[in-house]
Amino acid sequence: MYFPLYRPRRLRTSETLRKMVRETRLSPEDFIYPLFVVHGRKVRHEIESMPGIAQVSVDLAVREAEEACKLSIPAVILFGIPKKKDLKGTEAYSAQGIIQQAIRAIKRELPQVVIITDVCLCEYTSHGHCGIVVDGEVHNDTTLAFLARMALSHAEAGADMVAPSDMMDGRVKAIRDLLDRKGFENIPILSYAAKHASVFYGPFREAAESTPQFGDRKSYQMDPANAREALREVRLDVQEGADIIMVKPALPYLDIIRKVREEIDLPVGAYNVSGEYTMIKAAAQQGWIDGERAMMEVLTAIKRAGADLIITYFAKEASRVLKKG
Repeated sequence: MYFPLYRPRRLRTSETLRKMVRETRLSPEDFIYPLFVVHGRKVRHEIESMPGIAQVSVDLAVREAEEACKLSIPAVILFGIPKKKDLKGTEAYSAQGIIQQAIRAIKRELPQVVIITDVCLCEYTSHGHCGIVVDGEVHNDTTLAFLARMALSHAEAGADMVAPSDMMDGRVKAIRDLLDRKGFENIPILSYAAKHASVFYGPFREAAESTPQFGDRKSYQMDPANAREALREVRLDVQEGADIIMVKPALPYLDIIRKVREEIDLPVGAYNVSGEYTMIKAAAQQGWIDGERAMMEVLTAIKRAGADLIITYFAKEASRVLKKG
């Protein structure tokens, strides 16, 4: 019987050997941990569709960020739930808004933590859309000034990075121009450049209380079927001044992450979104899957596809696994 000179199984015979030749390695430093922040004190509202994730008040958000920091997770991304919503999302850019309060509180106690802020109006508008509605439509150009104002308020509060997720055309340039004019030229922009109109956002909309009150977001978020368009979106955001490019969701769009990685030389992020998290948690709770192994396999796949940074609700859980070795 003929055998090839090279037998790949030779390097799989022990865990030590497998680790030595492993091509893709995860680290807690790869992760960004999302936090949903609400008004009040000592408030923790568990999110039914996202086991282990909760809306937390500012004081508890500080403690969540501290725990993440102790696990060597370098950054958090903040999403805010305001006391009151209106047509223009006023609290989104108020100096006393919930995110602005959270930024200041976390920075006071944990200056080493990188604070990234979501820049989008959907959590703050009474209609739940990501922009300003004019005559029943989300009006692109009117929205830009509001997004830029929101990003500026976050920078003024002490945010280290802003992350526009709205998918309005031209928003990266609008934000970059205002930040630069106001003396925040060193604040980087993490752009949700290829954000698809995905069913996998469902649990997030419960957590962020951001479900649209009419219609859907397909007129501004990308068609899931399109890959070439994703690259066009990425190129536009790079031209407008984005510092990091992100693909969202991650798991059903690994091909897009790979195409973006091959196309540009900026850091690439990926958002391991709520629906991806919930699927694994639900299957694990039923005993249908090994939840820990599934979590690590999914995160490895996202990094293998080309992501340098991964926003994930698994950040703390995965970091504990990695620290155990």
